[in-house]
Amino acid sequence: MDKPWLAHYPPGTPAEIDLAGGDTLVSIFEDSCRRYADRTAFFCMGKALTYRELDRQSAAFGAWLQNEAGLEQGARVALMMPNILQYPVALFGTLRAGYTAVNVNPLYTPRELEHQLVDSGAEAIVILANFAATLDEVVARTKVSKVVVTDFGDLLGFPKSAIVNFVLRRVKKMVPDYALPGHERFTRVLSAGSSLKLDAPAVSQDDLAFLQYTGGTTGLSKGAMLTHRNMTANLMQMRAWIDSIVSEEDTEVVITALPLYHVFSLVCNCMLFMSLGSTNVLIANPRDIPAFVKELSQHPFTIITGVNTLFNALLADPGFRNLDFSSLKWAGAGGMALQKAVAERWHEVTGGLIQEGYGLTETSPVVSMQPSGSDVVFSGTIGLPLPSTEVVIRDSEGRDLPAGETGELCVRGPQVMKGYWQRAEATADVMYEDGFLRTGDIALMEETGQFRIVDRKKDMILVSGFNVYPNEVENVITQHPKVLEAACIGVPDPKSTEAVKVFVVPEPGEQPTKEELIAFCRENLTGYKVPRHIEFREDLPKTNVGKILRRALRDEELARQAQA
Repeated sequence: MDKPWLAHYPPGTPAEIDLAGGDTLVSIFEDSCRRYADRTAFFCMGKALTYRELDRQSAAFGAWLQNEAGLEQGARVALMMPNILQYPVALFGTLRAGYTAVNVNPLYTPRELEHQLVDSGAEAIVILANFAATLDEVVARTKVSKVVVTDFGDLLGFPKSAIVNFVLRRVKKMVPDYALPGHERFTRVLSAGSSLKLDAPAVSQDDLAFLQYTGGTTGLSKGAMLTHRNMTANLMQMRAWIDSIVSEEDTEVVITALPLYHVFSLVCNCMLFMSLGSTNVLIANPRDIPAFVKELSQHPFTIITGVNTLFNALLADPGFRNLDFSSLKWAGAGGMALQKAVAERWHEVTGGLIQEGYGLTETSPVVSMQPSGSDVVFSGTIGLPLPSTEVVIRDSEGRDLPAGETGELCVRGPQVMKGYWQRAEATADVMYEDGFLRTGDIALMEETGQFRIVDRKKDMILVSGFNVYPNEVENVITQHPKVLEAACIGVPDPKSTEAVKVFVVPEPGEQPTKEELIAFCRENLTGYKVPRHIEFREDLPKTNVGKILRRALRDEELARQAQA
């Protein structure tokens, strides 16, 4: 197929990646442990974990799964932890032992957790004690037979580990009571596993590495089957894309605030920079912005990734402006649309750019990225497709559309999932026979081969027969100096089918009026796109990675109207 974007690739970036070597996440990990043994792989709360230590501890965990837990190759192991040192140990131990990792959001309700454990058929779980009470409610209705519980400070070293665990349990009361008969302690598992042999299975590129569940923001959460080939391909695609920026010679210091159980951070932070021998600085609670900024001040960081709302929150903190950004090489954004106001403020404060990318769980996740070396502060596009990636825009009949026409963005490449776990019908709904994945996003291709997301199909607002895309409205209103965040939805309207409503979080200390915001929108938007309703909020509902939940706002609005 024609790939106009190749003409605009950064110099030296290959059109294709080579997967013929048969590399898996396991072989890449073990190679990094050999090459960078004495480097720090992960850093959390003052404790450094070297690649040599990570190699040893993950082997111990994997050996325990094989020998004491007795899991057969291919079994699913659930991981329910925030960004703490235990996560990479358990993750790489799971993969090295030949099992499939099932990442679980620690903030899940019992209902959500039960669904994911039952659906995946997970036989073992590693869980932070803070969330064990949730598991206690549902574990009897699942196939989970081995439960490993860890406390926050378990790998921080004595005496810090004991102090942290005591404070969280006894002082802050952050660990609710739970029973979980027969559960194992993470520290005992590592101790027992250290005297056992890890029987390294033959892991192929076609083996499942992850059952990565969709966020559930648009319906029932489904498990995307991501193979070692899918994940390795995306790692190699991203590495080729930023090769001119990063270095294996110098240890990159990567700020990892987005949760590693989310596919964005999993690949773009953990996997990618692990292959380069970099150091991931784990931020366990990025919602505590002052503490986050204090942690940033202690590291000459070179790489940072995030979502628009995270970058916005950092920029709103007075201490952030005082940081030293001289080491910063690259900032990457994904998960939601980057807004112009945020991109411009980031450039003003740091002197650098945020390179926006695009992807989804089903594509492991990255599809496209702004080209490295660009000097454009904000383009409003999602960049160019990565090497070995094909992107087309199709109409409702599945026909390819030319540049400039709007339709559904569809993707084909080695990073596209195998399908949804035990959901052949759902897989067929999103996959064309020619291998292209339907993303559900409305987009267009520019003449340069750059792609521009218009919006999610399900988020589109219909005003008197005209399509209004929330991203556009949000991008405009957040450029007002008194607006910190905004979310746009459609609400029922008897005259126009739907009307535009915007929920606004003002900048601290500011009190904008509805009238001035509507007037601002009238200056920048066609009449039918201008919000008819504005509601001020202290905050907005968000996913675990900070993505604004428009659906929650719609549901709330509909419930309110039903009661009126």
